[in-house]
Amino acid sequence: FTYPHLWLLYNGEIYNWRDLGRKYDFHFDTQCDGEVILHLYARFGAKAMAEMLDGVFAFCVVDTEKRKINLGRDLFGVRPMFTVFDEDVSNGFGTLGVCSEAKGLVNLPFKSNVHPFPPGHLQIFNVTSEGLVGLAETTRFLEIGGCPTLTSIGETEPEMLANIRTLLKGAVKKRLMSDRRIGCLLSGGFDSSIVSAMLIECMKEAGCKYKLQTFSIGMEESPDLKAARLVSKYLDTEHHEVKFTTEEGFAALKDVIYTIESHDTTTVRSSVPMYLMSKYISEKTSTIVVFSGEGSDELCQGYIHFDKAPTPEAADKESRRLLGDIYLYDGVRADRTISAHGLEMRLPFLDKAFTSYYLSLPLECRIPRKGVEKFLLRSAFKGMLPDEIIWRPKEACSDGLCPLEESWFSKIQKYVENKISGELLANASTKFEGLLPKTKEAYYFRQMFEDMFPGCKSLTPYYWMPKWIPATDPSARLLPIYKQTETSRLS
Repeated sequence: FTYPHLWLLYNGEIYNWRDLGRKYDFHFDTQCDGEVILHLYARFGAKAMAEMLDGVFAFCVVDTEKRKINLGRDLFGVRPMFTVFDEDVSNGFGTLGVCSEAKGLVNLPFKSNVHPFPPGHLQIFNVTSEGLVGLAETTRFLEIGGCPTLTSIGETEPEMLANIRTLLKGAVKKRLMSDRRIGCLLSGGFDSSIVSAMLIECMKEAGCKYKLQTFSIGMEESPDLKAARLVSKYLDTEHHEVKFTTEEGFAALKDVIYTIESHDTTTVRSSVPMYLMSKYISEKTSTIVVFSGEGSDELCQGYIHFDKAPTPEAADKESRRLLGDIYLYDGVRADRTISAHGLEMRLPFLDKAFTSYYLSLPLECRIPRKGVEKFLLRSAFKGMLPDEIIWRPKEACSDGLCPLEESWFSKIQKYVENKISGELLANASTKFEGLLPKTKEAYYFRQMFEDMFPGCKSLTPYYWMPKWIPATDPSARLLPIYKQTETSRLS
């Protein structure tokens, strides 16, 4: 090998590895996209290497010549990485554990807590001759919204819309990098529908010979299933509907919490259907690479509470905060439920170039308009899908599964009502440290989590809740501004 003193542990996809190889005349010993990490590190160093990567990744580069360990993770933490570091405070050296899942570290004889590795960061450790490590440097190699490849300064709105289309298509196209069959999750919401539409366009241009497989999940009379059927028929996909019962959902809760390593209420709720759908895809189809629309709501202000933001500046700040924390919430759901079944996730809305450009747009252009969230993004794709899909209101991932008469969260709350007493909930502080459950549902999730991940407080630092609105539950259906699909939104 070219660099026998370098060792690489790596998970992810580097979309620009061939471009970097041509640009710097690298001689690759393999056809693995991750090999470019070693070449960039050897020539430019760890920080410059991480800055040049376009993709999703978690890596550990061990440099035996310089006696250094280099850890890095992509900008939004799409690929997981966890660390635990037992440090001797007297000299700053100790033992380091690294794993793609927290469960690989929690039962090892470490005294310190397991932590998610921060996205967009690089850590460099020195290694002693005895094999102990000491943290030498922690640095952020890229800011969210940093270095847009296109600038929006002085653009007209039609030019912005054209650039949005171009960059999102580019994000989809680069993620076709696979020799496995490609499919797409399709809830019938705007995000997954437009990803499906652009994916079909890119697959045709790439000469793919098979029809796109799309997948939706829900219970009987689910609004998501109905909308997904409409989109599938319009796009002519090979569509698969996964229907599950309340009992199947309840039975999956423990496996889901073990898989996602979180007890956040809305994350657990929404992970159940995604886990069951991924299981179906793995067992019943030939699709391995799965596209999805996660990241759009954080980036494009798609949650309905953004309509209540006091100022465009406040909305922008909250959008960036949600993007920064996505690896703890929707990112956990998207990656872990898919990966648990041997599938590979692709998230074009979290593309580095697309997110940087979108966040460079004027603040007033990105806020909801006429009570419609993601108005600018939706406007960019008018005519590509039926109007009732382009303007379909936001449904939470776990809400669209069921008809309005009884939502999935309501079913869970009824299920746990007699399993957790009021006394247990009132005395939660005597059982749990850190984040305390406020509902019986949250207590039930936390109890299962603690059985599997005792003391891992940092894995769920807070409960995800909508901002600017008095709310005691994260479900959009319980918010006073919740809207059902209505023709008045069409324009």
